Amino acid sequence: MRINLFSGLRPLTRASLVRDGLAGVSLAAMDIPQVLGYARIAGMPAVTGLYTAFLPLIAFAVFGASRHLVVAADSATATIMAGQLSLMAPGGAAHYADLATVLTLMVAALLVMARVFRLGFLADFMSRTVLVGFLSGVGIQVGIAMLGVMFEIPVHSKRTPEQLLIVTTHLLQAHGPSVAISLVVVASVLFTGRFWPRFPMAFIAVASTIWASYAFDFERLGFSLVGEVAGGLPIPRLPQVTWRETVELIPVALSCFVMIIAQSLAAARSYADQYREEEDVNDDLLGLAAANVAAAVGGAFVVNGSPTQTAMAETAGSRSQVTQIVFAAVVLAVLLFFSQWLRYLPHCVLGAIVFTIALHLVKVGDLRQIRRESPGEFSLALTTAAAVVFIGVEQGILLAMAISILRHVRHSYRPHTQVLVPDALGVWRPQPAQPGQETAPGLLIYRFGADLFFANDKFFEEEVRRLIAGAPDKVQTLLVDAGAISDLDYSAACALGELCKTLREEGIRVVFARVSSYLRSDMHRHGVFDLLGERNVFTTLHEAIAAVHPEQSASPATGAIP
Repeated sequence: MRINLFSGLRPLTRASLVRDGLAGVSLAAMDIPQVLGYARIAGMPAVTGLYTAFLPLIAFAVFGASRHLVVAADSATATIMAGQLSLMAPGGAAHYADLATVLTLMVAALLVMARVFRLGFLADFMSRTVLVGFLSGVGIQVGIAMLGVMFEIPVHSKRTPEQLLIVTTHLLQAHGPSVAISLVVVASVLFTGRFWPRFPMAFIAVASTIWASYAFDFERLGFSLVGEVAGGLPIPRLPQVTWRETVELIPVALSCFVMIIAQSLAAARSYADQYREEEDVNDDLLGLAAANVAAAVGGAFVVNGSPTQTAMAETAGSRSQVTQIVFAAVVLAVLLFFSQWLRYLPHCVLGAIVFTIALHLVKVGDLRQIRRESPGEFSLALTTAAAVVFIGVEQGILLAMAISILRHVRHSYRPHTQVLVPDALGVWRPQPAQPGQETAPGLLIYRFGADLFFANDKFFEEEVRRLIAGAPDKVQTLLVDAGAISDLDYSAACALGELCKTLREEGIRVVFARVSSYLRSDMHRHGVFDLLGERNVFTTLHEAIAAVHPEQSASPATGAIP
């Protein structure tokens, strides 16, 4: 396995170092409050959020290929992780951290396997539609979970509908000052994000409320604070986890793995295309594996290539992994010299910042565009979002993958089919296949829009029979335009062979046109070519028409055949 190091850093120039270094400082100012919030989502101590933005960033900069991807804590993987780990141990407990470490190592192992077997193509199995729905569902779920934190209303349920019910029925018990500060923070972050996206409002909100909490003793006023935050560098420790618990973590690790594949590789590919750069997604898999190993060793939790944080880095001016290394250096300074101040941070402020992150995950603009362009896919996006909210994140991502694959199978199972029919001027035009059509007296040219395989061979056979039975004149020649058929499996070959024999017995000639070398090879292997005969298999449509309907091929209308 070839390993390329520092691909995301090269080439380096003095100008790029200055530009990306300044971008790293700006990114740290915007992102440090977010990684603290992600730790809250994950059920981990706040300092572990800083850990995710230290060693994992450096590891990805060394082993990854993308010049833009920011690999740190992420809301989606944090939510997936917390959903299962909270059922196995209390959040914030030492055993919870041990489970998080083992889970992170399992995810790293899956990513290494994906790199060895070059499985970067798996990112293609999560369609953009269901990914938008999934992230929107995560945003709704996280946003509702943060309402209790912002209003300081105790919420003990892990189910989103119950959380919303508890908050709405206990609003009168909310802590007024916490509600006020939360609303101010949310409004300020959203307002500045809308009009001055580079302005580090979240960082200012954290810093100012820490100062106010220290100066005015917020704890005495009834605020819930983060409390003591261990400073210094992370200390590796051997996790104490049983074999049974490790087995229970396998589905969670797979869910995190799928989300990392879907989000990280999609984001890396998107920015590489934007800047016309070459991108090796398989090298990114190795970088993501190294980042998760670093997270496990460094006392953190599962890290992911975050589209949100990557967008923040790009907005700050980042064009290489130098930005992420500078970001890690700023985090190191915070861990060594300023972590003691985090104890004064009110939970409601952290919850408000996470709430704004959750709002950004709800892709309202993308959902509107999907609804406008494809109402069917919009329904799928909503179904995925609803599954995340009402069933759970882990089940939601599995449903999202299943829906993506089923949509593809559905298109292949019921592909678009057409018949060439003459228009008012006598020019042959493709029309959706329906009984009662014919291309010319005695001739039916039929297009099938997918590969022929076991799931759609019955559809092919039944539609051909319906078209022949409903044709205005007795069909003497069936010409199959096979331009979209590149593969023919055994089941479909058997069904096609039986259909050809039956039609030949009925006096109907079966001809295949636009037969590719791949399809021709399959026809030879399954005996279909010998059954049809070489005179009935053509490379182009015009050659086939010339053989079965020479008067049409010589007419001006032939040139208009698509």
